[in-house]
Amino acid sequence: MSRTKIVLAGEGGQGVQSIAKILVEAGYEAGRQVLYIPNFGVEQRGGVSIAFCQIADETIGEPRFAKGDIIIMLSDRAIDRCSAYVDENSIVVYDTSVCTKKPEVKCKEIIGVDANKIANEQLSARVFNIIILGVLLEATHVLELSDIKNAMEQALGKKFDAKPELRELNYKALEMGMGLIKERTAV
Repeated sequence: MSRTKIVLAGEGGQGVQSIAKILVEAGYEAGRQVLYIPNFGVEQRGGVSIAFCQIADETIGEPRFAKGDIIIMLSDRAIDRCSAYVDENSIVVYDTSVCTKKPEVKCKEIIGVDANKIANEQLSARVFNIIILGVLLEATHVLELSDIKNAMEQALGKKFDAKPELRELNYKALEMGMGLIKERTAV
C-alpha cells in the first residue's frame, strides 16, 4: 500500500492548516484516501500550529502515526515540537529564512528552503504557504500538479474570480516552491 504521512508545522498565521486543507482536498478529488488532523488552538495568536495529513491508495487504518515521511518545519518552535516525528526514512524541510537553527535529526534528507524570503521579496507575504505547498508537492510527488491547482480553485476560486491577479500570483508561488526542490535535484 502506498501511504504518505505528512507533518506540517509552523507558527499561527503561516497558513499551515490552509496548506493541509488544499492538500487533502486535492487527494480526495484525485480519488485517493485522505486523512487530516489539525492541531491548533491558541496558535492563531502566535503558537505552533501542526497539521497531520495522510494520502494513500487504500483505506487508512490508523489515523495517528508515530513517524512522518515528510516533515515541514516553518519555525524554531516547530522544529522543537516536531523532531519527534522524524526517523531515518523521513525527509525534513525547514525554512532557512525564518528558522534560526537547522533541525538536528537523523533522517533521510534535510532540505533548507528560503520560502519566506522569496515570498516577501519576489511575490507577496500572503503566498508564503503556497510556496511551501509547491515544495511539498515536488518533494513527495504524492499528487499531480493539476490535482493541487483544482483544489486551489475550489478553496480560493471566489477570491481568484474577484481579483484574477491573485490566481496568477498563487500559481507562480506554487511553481516557485516546486522550483526550489527541482533546483536541488538538478545539481
